[in-house]
Amino acid sequence: MIETLDIEITQTKESRLPQIDFANIPFGRVFSDHMLVAHYSGGKWSKTSILPYGNIPLSPASSMIHYGQSIFEGLKAFRTDGGETLIFRPWANWERMNQSAERMCMPQVPKEMFVEGMRQLVGLDRGWVPSNPDSALYIRPFLFATDAALGVRPSEEYIFMIITSPVGPYYNNPLHLKIETEYTRAAMGGVGSAKAAGNYGAAMYPAKMAQQQGIDQLIWTDAKEHKFLEEAGTMNMMCVIGDTLITPPLTSTILPGVTRDSFLTLAKDEGFKVEERRISTAEMIEAIEQGELKELFGVGTAATTAQVAKLTFEGNTYELPPIEGRVISNSIGEKLLRIKKGQEEDLHGWNTRF
Repeated sequence: MIETLDIEITQTKESRLPQIDFANIPFGRVFSDHMLVAHYSGGKWSKTSILPYGNIPLSPASSMIHYGQSIFEGLKAFRTDGGETLIFRPWANWERMNQSAERMCMPQVPKEMFVEGMRQLVGLDRGWVPSNPDSALYIRPFLFATDAALGVRPSEEYIFMIITSPVGPYYNNPLHLKIETEYTRAAMGGVGSAKAAGNYGAAMYPAKMAQQQGIDQLIWTDAKEHKFLEEAGTMNMMCVIGDTLITPPLTSTILPGVTRDSFLTLAKDEGFKVEERRISTAEMIEAIEQGELKELFGVGTAATTAQVAKLTFEGNTYELPPIEGRVISNSIGEKLLRIKKGQEEDLHGWNTRF
């Protein structure tokens, strides 16, 4: 652990900011001027640096490449109407990163490095925070192993970095999802609840096959029986059956989403009925057929509140209720966005303001 945060800052000689068209930003392909870098070796962290964004040297024997010790987080910064910058719930992402690090046998990231380093990085590149509606500065902290040695064991050296990227919406339209019952994202006792890079790599093949059928994303089911809904590829899943908001409970197969927790907290604040329990595919289809499924949507940092318009299961495609009539997802999703942008009182102290 580091006792104080001593950040050495080297600013870019020429900003790329004037070249950016903020009205047309592809998600995750444009990066801000600077990045944060820290090295872990000999059981301790070195001085933290903020450098011009660019490539980094890496040995071809780096253990991250061969054995997959790589984790990451995702969060956003927003520009308020008054020109301030708000980072949404960085402490929660720091806690989750260290939970992932523990599961992946990696060192803990000091909170000063994560939160204060992030604050200084975003402050330096505050001009990159978009002011357009539905836009934000996406923040990507990540940690990976760098031992230049082959052998299946935890690395002794790591790099922690933060990069940032101005982004628009991840999904521009309501989604068509498929309930996946052949392939598996995560099994009980595995690393499904860690934000590990390998989880996403393993999910790409079945997701690609679904996309070739005109389907946007998959809803994964349990690995043992494929009977219970878990999460989608980019978000936690929620539904409204009758008058109750329901989401699967957190287990070792489901990522504990910060947006998920925020959404449930606000729904409870507003007096909506909330249940965290298992949802079977049979219950979901029966609710659709009987007209009891009122809403189906995903929540996540990138996805925000992503409405599902169509659902495919075992070759049958179901049209879901109109988006505009969805009371809970629309009202809580809008409330959450207003809090993130400083347009509504932050009663839970979620925002870091500067």
